[in-house]
Amino acid sequence: MQIQSILKQISNRQFKPIYLLYGEETYFIDQISKALEHTVLTDAQKGFDQSILYGKETDLATVVSVAKRYPMMSDYQLVIVKEAQHLDWKSGSAFLEKYLNDPMLSTILVFEHRYTKFEKRRKVHKLAEKIGVVLEAKKLYDNQLPGWIGSYVQTKGWTIEPQATMLISDHLGADLSKVTNEVDKLLMNVPKEKIISAIEVEANIGISKDFNVFELNNALSNKNWSRAVQIVDYFSENPRNHPITRIVGGLSTHFTKILKYHYLPDKSQASVAKNLGVHPFFVKDYVTAARNYGRPQLFRVIHALQEMDLKSKGVEVGAYTSPKDIYRDFIIDIMR
Repeated sequence: MQIQSILKQISNRQFKPIYLLYGEETYFIDQISKALEHTVLTDAQKGFDQSILYGKETDLATVVSVAKRYPMMSDYQLVIVKEAQHLDWKSGSAFLEKYLNDPMLSTILVFEHRYTKFEKRRKVHKLAEKIGVVLEAKKLYDNQLPGWIGSYVQTKGWTIEPQATMLISDHLGADLSKVTNEVDKLLMNVPKEKIISAIEVEANIGISKDFNVFELNNALSNKNWSRAVQIVDYFSENPRNHPITRIVGGLSTHFTKILKYHYLPDKSQASVAKNLGVHPFFVKDYVTAARNYGRPQLFRVIHALQEMDLKSKGVEVGAYTSPKDIYRDFIIDIMR
């Protein structure tokens, strides 16, 4: 089930007997678990009908025993098992399997199984899918992040420009807790009637709208070498905010998409946007970049990026001792 669908059900008090939440993206797990904490019981009821257990401190037999209790002050009792990845699932699953075959309908049992996958072949997984909610919270890919940010902002009632979502994603990365925290601060300072642009992002999140990976990609795509040098020199002077490994990652993603564009049989805007995983607004940028870089040159660029990555990690240092040298050498390589 989609996250928003699950949250809507919870908001409408359409609860399930079990919520098995697992995966690497803990932000999604927290969203659902917190929604249940805030919705199922009132603050007064929580003292009687809410139990918080921890995987390191309990076992599945105890969890089931707690789940079998009747609520005292409410129609439901809420049982949340945090850090459920530390439970002994191998030896204790039989207790939970038996419970899930005949669960207490007045109990809402939540497992927060963080950072790791849950074995789908386990009978517990199949039983939980049958009677409740099972969510595998996967990390977003880099190309999914700008769209996710746009949707998040939209659910809050604001509108944001595609360039602004790219700026946020390039700077903050895929840590959704960090992203939402910064975006929430941004929304507090921008009126709803105002469309959020790169200017608002720069003013409220502290990201430069002129010196970022997005602008570097644009400069290189247009072969604006002087602008590219200006940007990488800025990165070199601010290595903490612009680590070279992250810059290399952003450049590699961009140039790989340009290469992929060359091989697309259908180069309509909709097809390009779908296949490259970009907002339709940016398709024209890839068309321009593809005109400036043919396939042989793109292979050379990608090879130069691989060398740049090795040098930044000290694998192939040679005569280069600073990020500025590494950046400038890369630009010289792809200018040929």
